[in-house]
Amino acid sequence: MIQGTGSHVGKSVLVAACCRLLLRRGLRVAPFKAQNMSNNSFVTPDGKEIGRAQAVQAAACRLPPCADFNPVLIKPSGEREAQLVVNGLVAGTLQAAEFGRLRRDCAQTVRHAFDRLASSYDVVVLEGAGSPAEINLREMDIVNMFMAAHAKAPVLLVGDIDRGGVFAALVGTMELLTQDERTRVKGFVINKFRGDRGVLDPGIREIERKLGIPCLGVIPFTRDLQLPEEDAVEWPVFSRQAEVREDRLRIGVAEVPCISNFTDFDPLASEPDIELIRVTGPSPDRLDALIFPGTKHTAQALQFVKDHRIDQTARRVLDDRGTVLGICGGYQILGRQILDPDCVESPLASLEGLNLLDVVTSFSPAKMTVQVSGIHRASGHPIDGYEIHMGQTVRGEQIGPMFEIRERTNEKNPRQEGAVSVDGRVFGTYIHGLFEAPLFRRWFLNRLRDVRGWSALDSKREASLDQRLDQFADVVSAHLDTNRLMAIIDQSSVR
Repeated sequence: MIQGTGSHVGKSVLVAACCRLLLRRGLRVAPFKAQNMSNNSFVTPDGKEIGRAQAVQAAACRLPPCADFNPVLIKPSGEREAQLVVNGLVAGTLQAAEFGRLRRDCAQTVRHAFDRLASSYDVVVLEGAGSPAEINLREMDIVNMFMAAHAKAPVLLVGDIDRGGVFAALVGTMELLTQDERTRVKGFVINKFRGDRGVLDPGIREIERKLGIPCLGVIPFTRDLQLPEEDAVEWPVFSRQAEVREDRLRIGVAEVPCISNFTDFDPLASEPDIELIRVTGPSPDRLDALIFPGTKHTAQALQFVKDHRIDQTARRVLDDRGTVLGICGGYQILGRQILDPDCVESPLASLEGLNLLDVVTSFSPAKMTVQVSGIHRASGHPIDGYEIHMGQTVRGEQIGPMFEIRERTNEKNPRQEGAVSVDGRVFGTYIHGLFEAPLFRRWFLNRLRDVRGWSALDSKREASLDQRLDQFADVVSAHLDTNRLMAIIDQSSVR
């Protein structure tokens, strides 16, 4: 099991790397995270919903994603409320004050999910959440030491040196664990290191002495990792430095509340002629496109867009012959109206949208979770992705669809999806992951370049997710004591 001294220390990607390294040794490997809190989710082939990080870890194991890999998913829809997904299906809402009921209601669920995996695979690589040293949550825990105890799993503790204070974080975490919990920790790993390893060694020796456990590795900070993040303190796409060039397109992303699936924009950030810009209000600068992303709370996001006058930015983009795109909840926001007779998201039965696209959305308690593949109608380019949304959207008579869907989960009949305005400059779709299709992505960008009078660029050749996982596993393998890791695993398997 990989646990961390805190959130965002790199647990998810290190689990993925370890899964790939164990797979290379000929072992049958599966990932597992008992409980995830994230609005970055993914749809399994059978229409279940899990955290995006566990879908990437499944890819590292060369397995299709499965609900057992992440049996409990918490999707925040506000400061004090979240949607609860259990075994891949919506199981109601969770208030912040009710967090303690997770162990009562879900402990058996996560144990059974793990047991099914343990009976089918040689190794299960578990991921913790946040920190095991959150002593106020110890009695509620179903994801850190609770699962380590059930799985009888040795624990590696990961600290992030890039954020500073890694030695204090490692020692402090161990200090706050119980004696039984400390005995489960068999080593530590320092992640995201930059510089000369020799400068770090005296500190490592002192921490090994204090804690009585070895350092299994110092993993270097890896630029342009290009593996989907689970969640982030800052959107990763905005931390990447845009290439300096005269023909650089400026694409804004509206920072709406409870944003979901921000990994939709990672492929855009990797393009050489793109600068991604966070839009939080009326923007005086020219944007070539403005994207309204998915959100876990469409009604709240719509009100935020109006209050912060981001709708004015959208209209200014269109006045400059730019493009506006809405994905999932962003698609719903662009429409004429949102109807919510059952008050699924709002106490109001009807909300006026931005009226940039002639569509009307009707909410209902049922949730749509499907994988899709199809063709972009205007370009003919293929796309693959997934839908995760509440509500259905109907187009007006004068506007056409954006995609021809050839396959959906459990469906083979073609259908049309999305909407395109009459002038062809406002688009809406429910499909997450559409920019991962390189030909469609470059069509979209070249269309923006044409407005500027710039020549089209060819779509670039890029590594597949499988290749990127191999590349990161190579980095980890070069800096992790894999022989010691295997010895720890072997010792635990005979207890």
